Amino acid sequence: MRKLLVATHNQGKIREYRELLAGLPLEITWLDAQGITVDVDETGATFEENARLKAESYAAMTGLLTWADDSGLEVDALGGRPGVYSARFGGPGLNDRQRFERLLSELAALPEQPRTARFRCVVALAMPGQPTCFTSGAVEGLIAPAPRGQQGFGYDPVFFLPEHDLTMAELAPETKNRISHRGQAAAAAKDLLHLMLSQNRL
Repeated sequence: MRKLLVATHNQGKIREYRELLAGLPLEITWLDAQGITVDVDETGATFEENARLKAESYAAMTGLLTWADDSGLEVDALGGRPGVYSARFGGPGLNDRQRFERLLSELAALPEQPRTARFRCVVALAMPGQPTCFTSGAVEGLIAPAPRGQQGFGYDPVFFLPEHDLTMAELAPETKNRISHRGQAAAAAKDLLHLMLSQNRL
């Protein structure tokens, strides 16, 4: 069975992608499973640029069909930050809770204004010798005044979805996988992989 390398060390992402990609006739592997310790520098100015950098770099290293994503949180009151710097927001060495607490602290210091925000995700699919393909997803919400929920990871506990009256961290995993930015981008990429497999392009 052909391998699909998911270019991440993040165990939360690996769990989500194993569920999202269930049913594909591909063996899902990831960086640690392949013994890859090299981290590709995410020097792009957009999610698409960073996804491309990771997918093409790891595909060239391994020769494997490679899936890479870049995703993040855009907060309107912060001018779109943290954006592509979401995983590094607040500086190195911080954990998820410290990052979203830093976010809440910055918002609390601002004059009262809407707390609108969105999660964005871009998936890049790369294979040596073939053009890289992209899919994307986005979900709109609000930044909650305090964290709620134990599911998910990253900024999920402070990302509130008004239509569900829940934060992303309070959603059941199957619901999150269906409606999230990563779920949308992954579903589109999964459809693309099905098409490519049916056409013997992989």
